[in-house]
Amino acid sequence: MALATMDVVVLDCPDPRALAGFYAEVLGGSVEGDGEWVDLKLPGGTSLAFQQAPGFVPPSWPAPDASQQFHLDLKVQDLDAAEKGVLERGARPLDTEDRSRNWRVYADPAGHPFCLCAC
Repeated sequence: MALATMDVVVLDCPDPRALAGFYAEVLGGSVEGDGEWVDLKLPGGTSLAFQQAPGFVPPSWPAPDASQQFHLDLKVQDLDAAEKGVLERGARPLDTEDRSRNWRVYADPAGHPFCLCAC
């Protein structure tokens, strides 16, 4: 028997409202709250939360001596269209070497790595 159920994934960042807005434009949903904690209520009932972290330092990736700590895999239908959209919203590519794969790696505006993955 499970001891708990998954509630929410929380991302530390310098500006919770701005980062929630980025993910709302990428994933849909509604941004709720202001200040040090902001929720993104996603379609289907899932949530992401964003917590202000003074002194936030984004993960280093790729780096052989540092860990990315975690990343989000976001399922997309069209990699090229999704890539264009996330770049227009402030993401930056982290791995551009192999364009033949069915996934690509980016950093969100706060520096968290995430992947766009073709279905």
